[in-house]
Amino acid sequence: MLWLIITISAYFILAVVFLIDKYLLVGPIPNPKIYAFYVGVLGIFVLLIVPFIGFYFPNSFEFFLALISGASFTYGIYWFFKALKLFESSRIVPAVGGILPIFTFLLIFIFSKGKETLTALGFLSFILLILGSFLITYEKTKEISLKSLKMSLVAAFLFALSFVSAKYIYLSAPFLVGLVWIRIGGCLAALTFLLSRGLWEEIFKEKITFQRKTFLIFISNQAAGAGGNILQNWAVALAPLIYVAFINALQGIQYVFLLIFTVLLSLKFPRLLKEEVSKTVLFQKIAAILLIGGGLVLLAIR
Repeated sequence: MLWLIITISAYFILAVVFLIDKYLLVGPIPNPKIYAFYVGVLGIFVLLIVPFIGFYFPNSFEFFLALISGASFTYGIYWFFKALKLFESSRIVPAVGGILPIFTFLLIFIFSKGKETLTALGFLSFILLILGSFLITYEKTKEISLKSLKMSLVAAFLFALSFVSAKYIYLSAPFLVGLVWIRIGGCLAALTFLLSRGLWEEIFKEKITFQRKTFLIFISNQAAGAGGNILQNWAVALAPLIYVAFINALQGIQYVFLLIFTVLLSLKFPRLLKEEVSKTVLFQKIAAILLIGGGLVLLAIR
């Protein structure tokens, strides 16, 4: 169950990263497009580990999977942020979070030709984790429209395809080698965005001047985010094939950590963290945490 511990650790780190991202986006770096651009550029630095792992050229099948995994993740991010731009996050995040593990499970079932299945206890754990992840981010006043649901479906499917194809790479190639080639696939996909007319103008039309403090926070946060993503991929590499879907379903743990951080920090940083604390919302959050906790217990004793 080492993969489960690694997954929880990854979501703890990513929860911290999310909070700092939010701070930067509401303060020093208010333009999310510029922010996303610099995040993408810094992601290329995973190639720096190549001298330490040795050069390895994958076979055609591994290269194809790496291209699919990296490209799917890049395009998934595009659709996810496009949806966030058009709709409230309280519509998109629960939809993607709830649909993603289902797509992952279905893709694994299809690619394994039905050989990978869950026990009754495992399936119950899976359902509880999905429900908890959905409930902890859902807001009743924000209904999901058909258009937002379609965009959420596209993003969730692309993320699921990325996770599943990454798992098949890790089954045949060393973890760090697979990770590097997946990132190469993601970079190649990102380059296709440069074909869009006026993209360079849109990226560079604003001159961003970082204060030293902001720059250090930004760089440190991206390093932490990279560490969290590497841990997440390591969990994918270690987990049994069918349990890759659980790594997606466990994302609700990230929001549990966020909720805890919110309670601890909202009094000191009210502009950064504004959390509704009505009785209804509090009951909903508690119910979600209980569902996620129940799912974890069943997963641990499966």
